[in-house]
Amino acid sequence: MKQFVNRKENVVTEALDGLLRTGSGRLARLDGYPHIKVVLRTDWDKSKVALVSGGGSGHEPAHAGFVGQGMLTAAVCGDVFASPSVDAVLAGILAVTGKPGCLLIVKNYTGDRLNFGLAAERARAFGLKVSMVIVDDDVALPDLPQARGVAGTLFVHKIAGAMAESGADLDTITAAAQTVIRGAISIGMSLDTCTVPGSPKEDRISAGKAELGLGIHGEAGIEQVDFSGARSAMQMVAEKLLPHAGPGDHVALLNNLGSTTPLEMSVLAEELARSPLGGKVKWMIGPAALMTSLDMHGFSVSLLPVDHAQVTSLSAPVAPHAWPGLSPFGKVAVRPLPDGLAPIQPVPSAHPARRALIERCCKALIAAESDLNQLDAKSGDGDTGSTLAGAARALQSALDRLPLADITQLYRAIGMELSQTMGGSSGVLLAIFFAAAGDASASGKTWIDALSAGLDRVCQVGGASLGDRTMVDALAPALAALEDGVKAAARAARKGADATAQMTRANAGRASYLAPEKLKGHNDPGAEGVTRLFEDLAIDA
Repeated sequence: MKQFVNRKENVVTEALDGLLRTGSGRLARLDGYPHIKVVLRTDWDKSKVALVSGGGSGHEPAHAGFVGQGMLTAAVCGDVFASPSVDAVLAGILAVTGKPGCLLIVKNYTGDRLNFGLAAERARAFGLKVSMVIVDDDVALPDLPQARGVAGTLFVHKIAGAMAESGADLDTITAAAQTVIRGAISIGMSLDTCTVPGSPKEDRISAGKAELGLGIHGEAGIEQVDFSGARSAMQMVAEKLLPHAGPGDHVALLNNLGSTTPLEMSVLAEELARSPLGGKVKWMIGPAALMTSLDMHGFSVSLLPVDHAQVTSLSAPVAPHAWPGLSPFGKVAVRPLPDGLAPIQPVPSAHPARRALIERCCKALIAAESDLNQLDAKSGDGDTGSTLAGAARALQSALDRLPLADITQLYRAIGMELSQTMGGSSGVLLAIFFAAAGDASASGKTWIDALSAGLDRVCQVGGASLGDRTMVDALAPALAALEDGVKAAARAARKGADATAQMTRANAGRASYLAPEKLKGHNDPGAEGVTRLFEDLAIDA
């Protein structure tokens, strides 16, 4: 798999230097490359308790991204998914620890426990006060004697960091960290594995499946489960967390494991609110990439029951830009539409034949959704099918309130419905099409002439005409042939749509930005959609 890396041996050191160059002078590193990779604060004077964490790289922004005022004092970074050495950890401790002492925050993996633990012993031999806490928040494998430490570690970083910044002593901070560890729980889910630099990608997750309870180093989860969308995914995560959740109000940390898009993460946030956990969650951290697993397409949820002091610590300001802050997890605020944009409700009326025609048109566009998306992906952004199908579904749901018996008002009502529910330029153009058809019908034109008038208005406003490789290339000949019947219109539309495959220059739409070789041989998706509609209507004509 292609990645923006040079040599796998240098990926961590180069990434850390890139982080330092963009750190506004707040961060530095120890001069120990490549074996000692320690990032530390430049403003540190050893007058307060130091916080040191770290582990394998590949979890960015953890751990180096959380070094700064109010959080970590230093981060000790290993190679990708590999614990740093004892000497590296010791170097970090020695560099930042003064008389108040140092707290090591360690995730519960064997390598981290051993290397940080031995480094702590050696630091104590230097006369330093060092304590260590081990985070074990993962509830995916409840029968294991040693639960893994995952994204719940960040609760400890933030609360201990706020306390250290305020001047608390080492024993008080250590006790508070232990309290957080006892309450924190986490579990993750992913649709795909991660790609380790320099290694082939492991494709162990079957099609139609998701992995529940996987580790942050790409370890396999407890099981592969059927995947049917964000709602069921969050429901499964909530069911695993609920038995371990404490009483009272909770903070949720919604973590992006690497390559889940912001759009998906927001959907997951909504599903968390709707899940059985929603009533417990009063504050949210994220959704954001906080403790990642390289490019894993997944998410994790961490929960912490909190008191007032912990909420205060979690909401205290910090210097690291990667920390998203604490936000109330409240209700969706809704305000009324401005005057003039409130949905216009026409007087509904019945007309069985027109209702059946609209229903058939809608079903034809919905059936063509996948094919049109695939066709659009060759010359656009791959959403023509979804756009048309979305409009069709909106019309289906509006049938009971449409003035079906009045063709003039029906055209106008369809135009209004599409303007409110259909996005993109297609929605605007089709709204104009039906609104203009309604105006023409009101002036006495036949239904076919009214539709032709609608097309004329679309061409005038949208700037497209025959030969420009748009839906007009199918719709114009279809309407011209409609006097001879639907079958004739379908044949004319097919001829027009197929002709667009030989048009190597588009004069309108996103396809106008593409090179000729990207267009040749592929029908315009809008023209194909019009043709599919007429061909469906022609079957029984």
